[in-house]
Amino acid sequence: MGKDDKSAVVQTTRERSALLVATLTSFIGPFMISSVNVALPVIQQELRMDAVELSWIATSYLLAIAVFLLPAGKLADIHGRKRIFAVGLAIYTVGATLAAFANSAAMLISMRVIQGIGGALFVTTGMAILTSIFPPQKRGRVIGIYVSAVYVGLSMGPFAGGYITHYLGWRAIFLLMAPFGAFSLYMTLRHLKGEWYGAKGEKLDVPGSFYYGFSIIAFVYGATKLPELTGIILSISGLLGLVFFIWQQKRSSMPLFHIELFSINKVFAYSSYAALLNYSATFGITFMVSLYLQFIKGMSPQAAGSVLMAQPVMMALLSPLAGRFSDRIEPRILATAGMTITAIGVLLFSRLDETTPVGLIIANLIFLGTGFALFSSPNMSAMMGAVEKRHYGLASGLVATMRLLGQMCSMALATVVLALLVGREAIAPENYDRFLASIEIIFVISGFLCILGVYFSWSRGRLARPGR
Repeated sequence: MGKDDKSAVVQTTRERSALLVATLTSFIGPFMISSVNVALPVIQQELRMDAVELSWIATSYLLAIAVFLLPAGKLADIHGRKRIFAVGLAIYTVGATLAAFANSAAMLISMRVIQGIGGALFVTTGMAILTSIFPPQKRGRVIGIYVSAVYVGLSMGPFAGGYITHYLGWRAIFLLMAPFGAFSLYMTLRHLKGEWYGAKGEKLDVPGSFYYGFSIIAFVYGATKLPELTGIILSISGLLGLVFFIWQQKRSSMPLFHIELFSINKVFAYSSYAALLNYSATFGITFMVSLYLQFIKGMSPQAAGSVLMAQPVMMALLSPLAGRFSDRIEPRILATAGMTITAIGVLLFSRLDETTPVGLIIANLIFLGTGFALFSSPNMSAMMGAVEKRHYGLASGLVATMRLLGQMCSMALATVVLALLVGREAIAPENYDRFLASIEIIFVISGFLCILGVYFSWSRGRLARPGR
């Protein structure tokens, strides 16, 4: 076997190993979030948790991820993406294993924070590693597979989590992560040869990391408290903190966040804005439609979950195809088509009432799933393809940050509208008219956010590629 043949074999092995571990880890996070949500009533009963403590099982995890995403991306660029990826896997696996033995609310929430820190480390580096290893002509295809694994995790989580909780107990969900994490860590260290840097020799901007972390905590926690005065103050403080963070980064010699990615890189900036608007408009769909199906249509949680599966299943099926097409077709064309479909689907849901057939809801969820798939993979491919190799870690962190901030904005919108129209009352027949009015307002606002996203998606310009 010649030298070139050996190099080709090594590269193929590296690509397969990277795709396997990145895809597995992209599945783990969403699977755990959605499966743990199903187990919350059982956890509440066993650990004697109140409603606020119960909500922090999910919130603490998301908050830890949000705080550490950008610093994790920078650390990966400085110290090596594979190294940070492996450290993140180890931390996540330890946190999940210890969570299985939690005997109090405080211990369980603390372990969720540890999981979130580990998750931030491997989420922000997994995409960067794929982009570093695979050539541009294969990037869309592998990102499509990566995104598809996220949706598979979201689809399987509620059913698998319910089954595991019923037969093995909620602790088994966390214990299940131990073999997943250990296998991923083994594959990373044993078969993923090489290391990738983007800013070797630089130092982490600690003050910037602190300003960023404080701002994200204030904004995200404030969003969970809206529309209370405390929530408004914290959310505004978080936004002002982010403004100060950007000002500080412009003056830092080794910034955590390179402002020029937004100021001079139009493709990356507009793709980021489109992603933020997409998640801001769509993340609350499952939440609102689930409430609609259970309260207005009288469905059981299991039946409502079966209906809602239509969307992520469609996303899981089509994301790899959308990613593959984005290697041949200009990503903005596919992403803009996806965002347009999403806008139409969201606005259609604003017309929900007591007489809307369930079959029509399923059809629209399939329609929305098609739009999400056409948007997500090509848009993510465009974001990663628009930056230099030295910024892959940071760009990957920003991809995840836009997703998380969009999700929080979407839930904040739903929370504020429901609080204003329904108030502190439980949703019941006497206020169903106000609940349906809330649905209309939320989806109309979300639809216009998607329309704005269509503008940014189309106006980003063409993605420069080798050979063009």
